[in-house]
Amino acid sequence: MTLPTLRVAIVGSGPAGIYAADALTKSDTAITSGVAVDIFERLPAPFGLIRYGVAPDHPRIKEIVTALEKVLDKPLVTFFGNVDIGSDLTLDDLHASYHAVILATGAMRDRRLDLPGVDLVGSYGAADFVSWYDGHPDVATQWPLFAERVAVLGVGNVALDVARILAKTADELLVTEIPANVEAGLRANQARAIHVFGRRGPAHAKFSPLELRELDHSPTIEVIVDPRDIQYDEEAVALRRSSKQVDLVCRTLEGWASREPGDRPHRLHLHFFEEPVEILGNGGAVAGLRTFRRAPEEEPQQSTWEMDAVYRAVGYRSEALNSVPFDEVSATIPNKAGRVQSPASEAIPGTYVTGWIKRGPVGLIGHTKGDANETVACLVEDFAAGRLTDPIGVPNRIERLLQDRGVQHTTWEGWYRLDAHERALGRPSGRARIKVIDRAAMVAISNDTAQEGTAS
Repeated sequence: MTLPTLRVAIVGSGPAGIYAADALTKSDTAITSGVAVDIFERLPAPFGLIRYGVAPDHPRIKEIVTALEKVLDKPLVTFFGNVDIGSDLTLDDLHASYHAVILATGAMRDRRLDLPGVDLVGSYGAADFVSWYDGHPDVATQWPLFAERVAVLGVGNVALDVARILAKTADELLVTEIPANVEAGLRANQARAIHVFGRRGPAHAKFSPLELRELDHSPTIEVIVDPRDIQYDEEAVALRRSSKQVDLVCRTLEGWASREPGDRPHRLHLHFFEEPVEILGNGGAVAGLRTFRRAPEEEPQQSTWEMDAVYRAVGYRSEALNSVPFDEVSATIPNKAGRVQSPASEAIPGTYVTGWIKRGPVGLIGHTKGDANETVACLVEDFAAGRLTDPIGVPNRIERLLQDRGVQHTTWEGWYRLDAHERALGRPSGRARIKVIDRAAMVAISNDTAQEGTAS
């Protein structure tokens, strides 16, 4: 068996990793020399952020999976699921087996918020909550939803997702793919007043216009904006003029501020110019939030809000990988155009990076395509210039290593089995799917070793 000329391992099967695989298979090198791409994913199922970071009531975003599946369907691409790079395989294993390794591990942890009271009981990171309601196999199956008054810190789309899921009823979300444990948790949800806090004004909010408008579509959510928050300084006016998106967000907020609140049962307040300065506690648990208001047309003032829980949605953070340089400040892998840099600012041969761990957790999903194309262009250039080390020419070396180490990995064919199983679970209730959340069950279903009756 002759190995293809260029062998590449990609760590991470979210959009960033799959877009990199797509770029490789479309490269000139794929035509002239041949390319084989192996994608490694620590979870049993692929798609990363799309499966475990997008709110269940946003099916149109999850439709991106259809395009990603077409990449993984290519015969040049092989999927290895349920494989942790660091414990099941090492980066040294990959470098010995491939010309190059692309790191596309994303950012799924909460960025630390340095605020007094942040460690009180009832203070939660948004990423953990998102993982729970998206049925991530590595998080607890229960979530405490006893708070009636909830603060959400942050004015990005994740903050909107968190606020919306807290404000909606379980019945509204039952049409989605949420598993039974999430449905049960949402049925016990006590939240009645959700307050979203942003430290700057409406023009600086990072909401997308469509996601913002969707808040008002629920028959159970009354969106409330204080008219005094509709203020713009010169910088804000310039932002509106320069961006249609910003202007649409501001127009939506102005519309809500100008109307009288209705009688929908769950109140969702959007606050601006309120900088959180302390999470207040009582008996070790969240009891309130202190903010400092700085608005253009007002004297600064401090406010105290009674709250039972606080969710911090101030951004995601990537995690370091063993033996790979990592910038703790930016939470990214140092790189130049995707080539990983050593502490001496020299390119580390055969090691590349793409996606959020390359540039930080900013931008929309589609922006990762540009990252992938840039990284792959560098990789292909290095290969053509002879800068990459040839791998060990042993057929099926990775499969043998996994077998020898007792790792039950999942495959692309296994994903289709899991996909069919989840769709079958949802069919009796007219739902697109119901997620399986138990890791062992996911592996067993994928590998066709599940016992009859295995469910979510």
